Amino acid sequence: MKGGENVTGQQTVLQVAGMSCNHCKMAVEKALKAVEGVTGAVVDLAAKTATVAHGPAVTRNQLVEAVEKAGYQVVG
Repeated sequence: MKGGENVTGQQTVLQVAGMSCNHCKMAVEKALKAVEGVTGAVVDLAAKTATVAHGPAVTRNQLVEAVEKAGYQVVG
C-alpha cells in the first residue's frame, strides 16, 4: 500500500494458511479487495500475512469470510 493511501481508514493484519505461490497471493488480494470498503490489500507470502486497509465499516469477520471463500484459512 502506498503512503497516504489509508489516512482516514483502518488496517487489519490476518494470518493466512494455505498460501504457497504467487497465484495464492493474487487470489487472496483479489478476494479482499472485492470487499466493499477495502481500499487495499497486500499479501506477504513469506510471513503468511495479509495486510488490509479499509474503512471503519469493514469488520474482521467480513475479511475472514472473503479469504475463506477464496479457499484459504485465516489462523490469526
